Amino acid sequence: MTAYNVVRFKLKSGQEQAFLDAHKKFKPVAGMIAGDMIKTGDLNYCLVAKWKSFDKIVEARPQMISMLDSFRNMLEDRGNGLGVTDAVSGPVVLELAHK
Repeated sequence: MTAYNVVRFKLKSGQEQAFLDAHKKFKPVAGMIAGDMIKTGDLNYCLVAKWKSFDKIVEARPQMISMLDSFRNMLEDRGNGLGVTDAVSGPVVLELAHK
């Protein structure tokens, strides 16, 4: 069953282009179907990625952490103990509006 991961980021001022450029260099890992970066506000972004299964997300975590480490210095701490990202993931339990 497919799964998604969603990660929220808040950038430091002046880091937007470098942040987007870092993601353009990212090569999808095994099991990732698609991903999109969404601008959700001033200096706020959200990455949404679709995966073949939740197990593929788990397998890819070391690669995703490595990528995060490459631009971690561009991010603001999200506060409340979250660190620089607010990440969630899980399997699809209901598909809506798919053709």
